Amino acid sequence: MTDAATIADRYISLWNETRADRRRAMLADLWDEGGTYVDPLMQGSGHDQIDALISAVHQRFPGFRFSLIGKPDGHADHVRFSWQLGPEGTDGPIKGTDFVTVDNGRLKQVVGFLDQVPDA
Repeated sequence: MTDAATIADRYISLWNETRADRRRAMLADLWDEGGTYVDPLMQGSGHDQIDALISAVHQRFPGFRFSLIGKPDGHADHVRFSWQLGPEGTDGPIKGTDFVTVDNGRLKQVVGFLDQVPDA
């Protein structure tokens, strides 16, 4: 069984990492090389594309941080958790829920949903 809390913590840490070299190392350790990410706004496959997505979030929202909302849960090779994105220590204006498939302890697929997005 997959440890949902560990997977979610590592995933959030990856998305919060601003140093490109450190983020790439974390990505290589956490994600399967052929892993995929998709949400309503963006999608990517493989380490290079997923790293580019994370980098784009940092550029679009400088100084914002991801944090978990509630307790991650999971069964077998599936994990679900909710998160928020905003200035550290605040109630983030952007919230979502991600569904993760894990293969041999590494992320294989992430499907994200946006639960709360501010009006443009």
